[in-house]
Amino acid sequence: MVILLYLRLELEVMAIGNENQPQQSEGKVWNLFKLPFRHSTSTPHNHNQVSTSNSVSSFAKSLLPSPRRLKLDPSNKLYFPYEPGKQGRSAIRIKNTSKSNVAFKFQTNAPKSCFMRPPGGILAPGESIIATVFKFIEHPLNNEKPEKTGLKFKITSLKVKGPIDYVPEMFDELKDQVTVEQILQVVFLDPERNCPALEKLKLQLVEADAAVEARKRAPEDAGPKILGEGLVVDEWVSMFT
Repeated sequence: MVILLYLRLELEVMAIGNENQPQQSEGKVWNLFKLPFRHSTSTPHNHNQVSTSNSVSSFAKSLLPSPRRLKLDPSNKLYFPYEPGKQGRSAIRIKNTSKSNVAFKFQTNAPKSCFMRPPGGILAPGESIIATVFKFIEHPLNNEKPEKTGLKFKITSLKVKGPIDYVPEMFDELKDQVTVEQILQVVFLDPERNCPALEKLKLQLVEADAAVEARKRAPEDAGPKILGEGLVVDEWVSMFT
């Protein structure tokens, strides 16, 4: 839809330029075609037309979606085993597929009931990490498993230069450069029924726990702190929810 809008804007600019051109006789038009290109001259009208076309092109290109910097697995969902009365855990792998260092940050529309480890961080090109999500699963009304949930997470990214400390405030300071990578919908799974999504989740949680233990045993690093501290996730206020 955006590409069609871009083409429509380009065609409108060309049409406006053609309407503003002075009428010429057929003979003059033929003579212009016979002139070598090196003898062609630019007029103020042509400069204005090119300027208008460039402005419209820039505007149309700004409507195109920004390129993704991160690859997510799962790509658009967060799976939780449905066990009411217990704290459930989900996991998602985040990989930097760009050629630059990338900061990522999570937000949720339920910050009081959800926590993450880490809630944000910085990944080098090709680097990946598994983030873990914690949520207390409440008992449903009428003892019926909810088919849908309004709980959502948003992950955003920001290109950064050099080895620097991760601070969530950088997303506010450079908000014009922030890209929304994905909106993640929370989905409950039956823990008693094996399925590919549940099996993958179990493996990711084991890998995430092992990575946390490895970081605890690692010597104190004097370099930049690339992972967000704590478990608190920033609130995401969406106009559509």
